[in-house]
Amino acid sequence: MTALATDTRGTTPPAAPARPSLGARITRGLGGPLVRVLLVLVGLFWLVPTIGLLISSLRSPDDMSASGWWTVFTKPSQLTFGSYQKLLENGDITHSLLNTVLITVPATVLVVVIGSLAGYAFAWMEFPGRDWWFLGVVSLLVVPVQVALIPIAELFGKIGLFGTILGVVLFHTGFGLPFAVFLLRNFFAEIPRELLEAARLDGAGELRLFARVVMPLGGPAIASLGIFQFLWVWNDMLVALVFTKSGTQPITVALQTQVRQFGNNIDVLAPGAFISMVIPLAVFFAFQRQFVSGVMAGAVK
Repeated sequence: MTALATDTRGTTPPAAPARPSLGARITRGLGGPLVRVLLVLVGLFWLVPTIGLLISSLRSPDDMSASGWWTVFTKPSQLTFGSYQKLLENGDITHSLLNTVLITVPATVLVVVIGSLAGYAFAWMEFPGRDWWFLGVVSLLVVPVQVALIPIAELFGKIGLFGTILGVVLFHTGFGLPFAVFLLRNFFAEIPRELLEAARLDGAGELRLFARVVMPLGGPAIASLGIFQFLWVWNDMLVALVFTKSGTQPITVALQTQVRQFGNNIDVLAPGAFISMVIPLAVFFAFQRQFVSGVMAGAVK
């Protein structure tokens, strides 16, 4: 009995559970249903301009001048596709939409391809002055687009590229490359060296190593870069306004021209603006998984 009592008295009582930290309590509170409802409301509020533009593009000019777009919820008979039919009959708008595709797709592909190759070279290839060259590329990030508009416009005028789609593509490619090289070089540099050395021991050359190892591993970062470049070029108006002429204008400049010429040509502007906006949104949502993976990978590394 004495030994049993001693063992009982000598047993250490269980420790009280530790109180959660303030950060843990805040994180737990942010995951509650009230916060989720609030986030849904914020998202819906953010979508109000887009919904308003969509509904306006489906109303006639008389209805738009008589009342706000929200009245369609009580009078759904206002909805019509007449504005889109008129838009398709407008040759300037449809041609400018084609010009936007011809500008955006090559400018995005060139930046992704050249930026990937240069990023791999700066990350894993040895050549004289590599760090200084990379420092020079990074320093180009601070050069504003507005500073280069007039000098490059004069240069393009002398060599016959001013007012052409090729000139706009080259301008966007040149100004998109510094960020592309900086982003991809830092991402590629985090690839384990042992993996690259193993591929070299198997007989892989630099191009094969880049295509078979680096590109698949860098897919999320490359997708993020492609989305950024696509959105920037598609929504650009300043560069296109300076470097294009009447036959090479993208959709942003064409819509601005419609405002200047017709003033209240809302039955063309509303559907044109919605189409101009919905295409980059569709691209983003189509590649959002790769975009989030690239951002998260960059944050972890």
